[in-house]
This record gives sequence, C-alpha cells and structure tokens, in this order.
Amino acid sequence: MTAGGCRAVLAGTGVSVPDRQVDNQMLARVMETDDQWIRERSGIATRFYVEPGVASSDLGAQAAAAALDDAGMAASELDYIVCATMTPDHYFPGSGTAIQDKLGIDPLPALDIRQQCAGFAYGLQVVDALIRSGVARRVLLVGCDVHSSLMPFSRETWQVLLGESDGPLSADQFEFNSRFRHLVVLFGDAAGAMVFRAEEDSGTGILGSALFGDGGKKDILYVPGVGSAHRPWVDAAMLEASLQVPAMDGRKVFKLAVSRMPGVTRSLLAEHGLGLDDVDLLVMHQANLRINEAAQRVLDLPDERVHNNIQRYGNTTSATLPLCFHEARAMGKAPAGALVAFTALGAGLHWGSVLLRV
Repeated sequence: MTAGGCRAVLAGTGVSVPDRQVDNQMLARVMETDDQWIRERSGIATRFYVEPGVASSDLGAQAAAAALDDAGMAASELDYIVCATMTPDHYFPGSGTAIQDKLGIDPLPALDIRQQCAGFAYGLQVVDALIRSGVARRVLLVGCDVHSSLMPFSRETWQVLLGESDGPLSADQFEFNSRFRHLVVLFGDAAGAMVFRAEEDSGTGILGSALFGDGGKKDILYVPGVGSAHRPWVDAAMLEASLQVPAMDGRKVFKLAVSRMPGVTRSLLAEHGLGLDDVDLLVMHQANLRINEAAQRVLDLPDERVHNNIQRYGNTTSATLPLCFHEARAMGKAPAGALVAFTALGAGLHWGSVLLRV
C-alpha cells in the first residue's frame, strides 16, 4: 500500500470523566454567583473535577485504553501517539510519553501539541499527515485537560466548595474567588481519545482540514504571567497579582468564535465540493453554549445535526471535541458513512475545521 493511497480511518473512540460532579450551587458557596447567572451566560449546569493528584495523563491513558478497546486494537500495535493538552502533568515533559508509559507499551514517537481549545482539531490534522505520509499506520490521538489544577482556590475554598467544611469563607477569600467567576465556572476536567488506522482510500476517514493561527489576537485570551517573557519565570509578586490566571475578553472571543468557526467550516466544505446539506453532524468546541447556538444559527443547521454537551461537562478544552463526538456517536448521530464536521476556536488565536467521514 502506498502512502498516497491511504487515509486515516477512525477505528475507535473512548473517554474518561472524573466521578466528582460539581453543580452551580456548589460554586455559589465560594463566590458571588448562582445557578441562573451561570446558565444564562454559558448554558453550563455541571462539570466534573478530578481528585487531588490525578493528572491529565491519568485521564488521557484511561480514555486511550477505552478507545483502543473500542477499536479492537492492542496498545502494542500503535505506531504513534499525539497528545493535545494545555495542562500537562509537568511543564516538561508533556503528557504524551506519560500516556505511553501508563499504557504499558514499548517506546514509540509521542508528540505533544499546545493549541489549547483548538488542540484536538490540530491533532486530527497531524494524524492525517502522519498516515497519509506513511510515517505511521496506527495512531492514537488524545485530548486531556485537568482545569481544576489551574483554579486559584485556597485549601479552605476547596473544602467549602466540596462540602468538607460548612464555612463560610472569609469575606476576603469570597471576594478574591469572585474576581474569577467568569472563568472558573466554565471549566471541567476530562479526556477523550480516538484511534485511527491506515486504510486504502474508500471515501472514509479524515477528508481534510483548514487551520489557522493569529498571534496578533493573543491578548484576548492568554495567561499574562508564568513564562520565558518574565525573569524569573514565576515569583511571589506574580502569584500575588494572580498573573498565573488566564485573562479573557469574553465579548471578543464570542464575536470571533461566532464568525470564524462557521466561516472556516463553509470554506472547507466548499474546497471538497461539499455543502452544509452534506453534513450529518457538526461538533463544535464546547466553550460556551451561547456561542454554539449563535454559530448554529449562522450555519442554519437543525438541532438534530448538531450535538452539544457543555451543559453537563463544561469546557474541557482539548477533550471537548472527542467527548462530544463520542457521546453523539453512542446516541446514533454519527453512523457509518456519516460526514462529521469538527470546528474549534481557542487561545493563540487558533481556529479551524476538520472533516471526517465515519
């Protein structure tokens, strides 16, 4: 089989979601918010958090094992691992080799990519390139993020939030937590994985992708501290100013997402001689239900051809696309032969779309 005649065909999917469910009223114990405020702005009702000490690679390895089982493939048959995460276990190395080790397999290439909320879409393009080029024949793609590790909560805050202490928090702690409510209410922990294998081109598999990055729009969503732009990398003053917490201009993110995701999806479909009528399922990054509802209206797609699950899981960044697709597939929304369009936008600014024929 020549590399030019191969496509990356989906073989299996799997997910990993922590057991600890956190609803909006639990968050209201530790900051100025309530269920109505969160639902109106984001659509989110619950999200899931890991137990302390559980890393992104732990969730990633669990999702990977489930995807391999779904594919009927042994982990030892893999040629390559691609891991998308913005919350690696350590600053370095990334989580790819940690997943390899936890799967108990021999050394193999493990690539970590950092495109935040667009990470899994970028990963799909990488998988396509690896298989089309003949570099690999069986590739594992994992998206895994543990956002609870990024939350600027004190030990006392966690105890009150989880009901381990009756509280209340001090006024100072409550006010501090409330400064970040627009961010922390959005995020959850999860992982999703897909396994692809090289097969002769029969019209199925990853058909194509269109991805973009624009550093000129970095400041609308980024972490202002902690990095090589600072010396030292991190210090007490930086933490005191909470510069390790993401800064987001929500209105600009909303506006760009509602225009860029539909726009790139339309253009990619046209590039392949397809239109929106050909799409059986649209899977968007699950950042905010209001964004996705607006993007769906722009594309004029009916509810039965769009799947959202941010209401239950929150924004799990690199895991949203595989988690959403896995759920939709289990519900029968992506049967064999279905055309699925994935689209995402996130920090960088990164955005794009990928087409997959199941």
